[in-house]
Amino acid sequence: MGYEERLQELLDELDLFQDWTERYEYIIGLGKQLPPLPEALKTDDILIKGCQSRVWLHTESRDGKLILAADSDSLITKGLIALFVRLLSGLPAEEVIKADMSKLDQTGLKDHLAPTRANALNSMAGQIKQAAARIPSGS
Repeated sequence: MGYEERLQELLDELDLFQDWTERYEYIIGLGKQLPPLPEALKTDDILIKGCQSRVWLHTESRDGKLILAADSDSLITKGLIALFVRLLSGLPAEEVIKADMSKLDQTGLKDHLAPTRANALNSMAGQIKQAAARIPSGS
C-alpha cells in the first residue's frame, strides 16, 4: 500500500470519530503503540528541530525503502510522529520524496493543534523528506 492509500485509510479511520477529543485519544493511542526507541539512539543529532517537545526520528534505508523509528517525550507528539511512521515507513524513498504532505491537512489536525504543534508537523515532514533524499536511488 502506497502513501495515498495509507492516507485515505487514516482519513477514513479519523472520520469514524464524532469529535476532536476522540480523535486526539486515537492519535495518542497510535503513539502508545509505537515501539519505544532504544535510549542509545536518542541522540541530539536525530532530534527534530522546531518541535516544542523532544522528538527523535531514526531513519535508515533497506532496499531503497525508508524505514522510520521514532519516539517523543510527549504523548500527543509521539502520536503525531506515529502518524508519519504509519504513512511513510517502508515506502520507496522516491515515493516519500514525492508524497504531497499537504494532503495531511485533510485530517484537520493543523486546525485543532496549538500553533507550535502544527509547526512541528511541518518540521517532521521536512526531516523525513530530507532522510528520503539521502537514500541513493536504486539502492
